[in-house]
Amino acid sequence: QDCPNGQLTRKKFLEVYKQFFPSGNAETFCDHVFRTFDQDNSGSIDFREFLLAINVTSSGTPEQKLKWAFRMYDVDGNGTIELNEMVKIIQAIYDMLGAEVTQQQDTPEARAKMIFERMDENGDGRLEEDEFTKGCLGDEDLYKILTAS
Repeated sequence: QDCPNGQLTRKKFLEVYKQFFPSGNAETFCDHVFRTFDQDNSGSIDFREFLLAINVTSSGTPEQKLKWAFRMYDVDGNGTIELNEMVKIIQAIYDMLGAEVTQQQDTPEARAKMIFERMDENGDGRLEEDEFTKGCLGDEDLYKILTAS
């Protein structure tokens, strides 16, 4: 009914997200999620992409969820997550949660730095998918933070 042509636009996607997070600003986080769901970069999410995304995020294996999360955190799509990309996503999460995060002691920068210190095994300042996956699977707290589980 909301998408009679079978295409979910970014605008409609944002409207839905805003309903779940009324006290915060969901727009930036929504952009990152939308980019991750829109696998063919068409500017809309078709029914197939939507079903795949919902399946992975709701009932996927931990590895599938982490693969999806990695794609979201890899903002520039170069196959690695740099510290500045992690900061962007964490800031977007904080903004989306709004008042619920005002108690948060860590800044997005401090939280991202802590995550990198725990995951960046080779100390090269970026996370490859295997480092990201291994780090999350070996640390339940990180897994919950980074996959919103």
